[in-house]
Amino acid sequence: MWDVVHSMLGRSRPEEDGLVEAAPAVAVREVFRRFWPFARPLRRWLVLSILLGSAGPVLEGAGIWLSKLLVDHVLVPRDFAAFGPLAVAYLGITVATGALGFFGAYLTAWTGESFLHRLRTSVFAHLQTLSVGFFDRRRLGDIISRLTGDVIAIESLVLSGIAAIVTSLLKIVLFGAVLFVLDWRLALIALVVAPLFWVAARVFSRRIKRASTDVRRRSGSIAAVVEESLGNAPLIQAYGREQAEVDRFTVQSLGSVAAALRATRISALFTPLVDLVEVVGIVTIVGVGAWQLSAGYITLGGLLAFLLYLSMLYSPISGLGQLSTIVFTAAAGAERIVELLDQEPEVRRPEHPVPLGRASGRIGVEDVSFRYPGTDTEVLSGVSFAAEPGRTTALVGLSGAGKSTFARLLLRLYDPTAGRIMLDGLDLRDLDPAELRANIAIVLQETLLVDASVTENIRAGRPDATHDEIVAAAKAADAHQFIEWLPEGYDTRVGQRGRLLSGGQRQRVAIARAMVRDAPILLLDEPTASLDAQASERILAPIRRLMAGRTTILISHDLLTVAEADQILYLERGRIAEAGSHEQLLRAGNGYAHLYQLRHTASAHPNGGTARHRAPEPDGVLLSGPPTEPPRDAAPGNGARHLRPPAPGPGKLDAWSEPPWGEAPWGPPPRGDSSPSGLDVPGGESDEPADRRPQPAPHRLVPPHGGRP
Repeated sequence: MWDVVHSMLGRSRPEEDGLVEAAPAVAVREVFRRFWPFARPLRRWLVLSILLGSAGPVLEGAGIWLSKLLVDHVLVPRDFAAFGPLAVAYLGITVATGALGFFGAYLTAWTGESFLHRLRTSVFAHLQTLSVGFFDRRRLGDIISRLTGDVIAIESLVLSGIAAIVTSLLKIVLFGAVLFVLDWRLALIALVVAPLFWVAARVFSRRIKRASTDVRRRSGSIAAVVEESLGNAPLIQAYGREQAEVDRFTVQSLGSVAAALRATRISALFTPLVDLVEVVGIVTIVGVGAWQLSAGYITLGGLLAFLLYLSMLYSPISGLGQLSTIVFTAAAGAERIVELLDQEPEVRRPEHPVPLGRASGRIGVEDVSFRYPGTDTEVLSGVSFAAEPGRTTALVGLSGAGKSTFARLLLRLYDPTAGRIMLDGLDLRDLDPAELRANIAIVLQETLLVDASVTENIRAGRPDATHDEIVAAAKAADAHQFIEWLPEGYDTRVGQRGRLLSGGQRQRVAIARAMVRDAPILLLDEPTASLDAQASERILAPIRRLMAGRTTILISHDLLTVAEADQILYLERGRIAEAGSHEQLLRAGNGYAHLYQLRHTASAHPNGGTARHRAPEPDGVLLSGPPTEPPRDAAPGNGARHLRPPAPGPGKLDAWSEPPWGEAPWGPPPRGDSSPSGLDVPGGESDEPADRRPQPAPHRLVPPHGGRP
């Protein structure tokens, strides 16, 4: 009880932590100017829907006039002869009102949904043009909330608002004229209270807008918390932060409750005030009308009809007052969409881009420096080098040295703050970003897959690729065999972010996507960092095939993967501290040699591989089928032995159960793939003691001299 009273008095103050920023205020006139172009193609249907919406009140007015005739010509004189025609006319009006109401309601909904489709698509298309820096700074959940919720507010302002205003004005003109026809003196008295509706609306509208702004911000904050929490569910569960996330959500939810109740208090006060004004007007008319009835100036049917018309007149007048509150409520959501549309991309397409076509792949980096927007720290400073076609350039260094930042600059997700990057002698800023990126294939540490089929994920590299080309790319990426073992083969959906596949499988799909793109430049950003030693070995051969004949930029902090690169650039605090081949840098005995020694020492592990690698991850379980040949890139001792798995028991996995830790639940391990503990697969059980088993050689990614492996 006290909680209700406490919130009713407005004494609860929700926490501001985690609340998204408020959008800049925008005038209602500006909202109409910005969004009316989306409604212009629908204006004919909008006019028709307004006419259909206005026809209903006209027919209702005709029905009221029939009620007047019924009282004056049937009930008072007790003459039943006129009842039949009046009853037939009333039934006809009722049928016509229902039919017009149906078509009007459907047309209004169609017009509104078409407007929303145009607007929502336009906003989404605009978001696609924004630079990645915008998404780095914004909360994704809040953007989703604006795209799904706030656009609806604009429809209620631009389309529904206009239709309501026009319809209300038509009703006021129609019923006002009828009132003057019935009795001009009562009509003048009735209109005296009309300005009070407008005054009440002006008093409350601004307050309602402020409350509605808080409601929309809270909605965005809730969506942001949900997206961040559910998108990182494995991490949250691993660190036992479930309750902390629930608490964070609760804070935003309580804030939304408080904002909604604040808006409700204002609206709940406004509605009875409007009703009070309307009752005052009707009571006044009843008093004056009763006096006129007793004096013989008006008939009983006329007085009853006048009161009915008066109620229908006050309804649109009060509706216009309430409409102002609806307009300001919708403006709160419109401001958040306007803010999105006002965002400009940091990387712009040149007005007259230089044609590029298929590049040869000659890259020149000239004194490039870069700092991220809103920061003062240079991530890259005075970087210069050249990368030639068919050769591999490796960027190495400690975390934070600026390696991945250069990848973003090469893709022109950002532009350098100083210097320039050249491709075939052309400044990247003079090229169409779409044409530039069409010449680059990427394989990243974080494999980016969408919740679609394997085919669709591979075809993302080149939308016009045929099925045969997709299969050929999958075979070149050593992915064809495990794809065939999936429940629906190439048509199997891979789940959100590819989570129904193992890490090695996701990476091979990404390699196939790069294969089918067939771009002259290949960008590899830590392609093996998230994989264990055996999974890394399995993807090296397809990556080598992908690198052959292309300009390759290899980014890694693991020096074992870049030892055979044609040139190695060692970055330190955003600068090139050393450059040369692997042997030259080792002989120099500086930072690269020291880092290599650290990595080489760390790689000495009792079970082979490197200390940073996790336990082998499975690609699935082989139920039956002939043994396969070991991969040609497998290290000694990793020959493939595919046997039927033992029956489930302690420490074993049922062949039909889902493997732990989100590993792929489908199919057999392709050549050389590892499997869950207890299954006899490559790299699994051996007759030799653990310390005498052959261990994988340190994996090296680059084919000698840039040629084919």
